[in-house]
Amino acid sequence: MSDLRVATADTRTRILDAVEAIVQRAGVPALTLEAVARDAGMSKGGLLYHFASKEALLIGLLRRLADFVEAEMDSFIEAAPPGPHHLARAWLNWMMDCPLSQAHDRYDRAAAVFLAAHHHDPALLDPVRAVLQRQKAALLASDTPPGPALAILTAGDGLFMAHVFGTWSITPEERSALHASLEGMLV
Repeated sequence: MSDLRVATADTRTRILDAVEAIVQRAGVPALTLEAVARDAGMSKGGLLYHFASKEALLIGLLRRLADFVEAEMDSFIEAAPPGPHHLARAWLNWMMDCPLSQAHDRYDRAAAVFLAAHHHDPALLDPVRAVLQRQKAALLASDTPPGPALAILTAGDGLFMAHVFGTWSITPEERSALHASLEGMLV
């Protein structure tokens, strides 16, 4: 990659990091071109070179989060042991690991952005929806029957939503019991 492309990628990352921090901290209404330029340490003109509008910033951020979700799942698929229910076990491991992993803060930031973006314009979540729908379709097309596959997906969504909204928490013992129950459906 040329130095110019690396510099451009670094600048875009810095800009999207600023967008993410603003949206997480104060919501989409606080997202202005001036605030992003200030937080990214650049001029408004420099920002406009990379992102022409507030909507372009949000679209860029949600695409980056969709790429993150896809890369995370891909890493769990790659790490799952081969054999029957490979994809279902990858989903199960991802679901059980998310709140415990080093990426936990990243998931919290993503959740805040998802909520703020949805409140602003639900269509902004389309890139994330597309990734999750492809992953769901792949799981349902795998060797795992629909019932256990959907139980794993639904349990994962439930854990994520309970965490995001703080409705309830799960102890390590409860997490182990849930994991064992879902794993038991895969025999």
